[in-house]
Amino acid sequence: MSFLRTLFSGKKVLITAGPTYEPLDPVRFIGNHSTGKMGFALARKLAEEGAEVYLVAGPTALTLKHPLVHLTHVMTADEMYAACAQKAPETDLWIFAAAVADYKPKDTATSKIKKTDASFTIELVKNVDIAANLGKEKRTDQFAVGFALETDQELENARGKLHKKNLDMVVLNSLRDPGAGFKHDTNKITIVKANTVEGYNLKAKDEVAQDILESIKVEWACLQKK
Repeated sequence: MSFLRTLFSGKKVLITAGPTYEPLDPVRFIGNHSTGKMGFALARKLAEEGAEVYLVAGPTALTLKHPLVHLTHVMTADEMYAACAQKAPETDLWIFAAAVADYKPKDTATSKIKKTDASFTIELVKNVDIAANLGKEKRTDQFAVGFALETDQELENARGKLHKKNLDMVVLNSLRDPGAGFKHDTNKITIVKANTVEGYNLKAKDEVAQDILESIKVEWACLQKK
């Protein structure tokens, strides 16, 4: 048990948090309702346990001041990927808690798009999949955690991400659960691993962060013994 209590001490951790904003023009963007609260809570808890945390955050009103937390602000998915790719090789644990936009405008206007026609069409292209791309380079001594926010076929989709992105566990949220997901101080999660599924009750996000970290400890410790 003492080993689990000190598992994060001295480790280097990469965490993503918040949304990404994909600009249409200098005024408008495509984004989502993520606040970054879950990622920031995880970063704070890890720092309190002695980990050196590299927190890459999309647009958010949150701040976190701790000598072991290095905060990098980004806006777009491409910027978040670049920041993560720089730190990923030197970190031991990756936690992808950000709600990265799946798509971005193919073209970004350099000046404000004026309202003219009755309809307006935007061509979108896929954004970089940060977890999947970095997962291709993940070493056996590194541990990766992804997040999934689903509305349908929750477990099936979470298990798919586990394998496709070379993750060691997935933290699943369902928008069907009241008090979970975006814009809440609470969350209700299910942790999906290769051989187990762990369900948790609705809790404050600080408590949820601790549950996630305790589950990581157990799984990571098991992998290190193999």
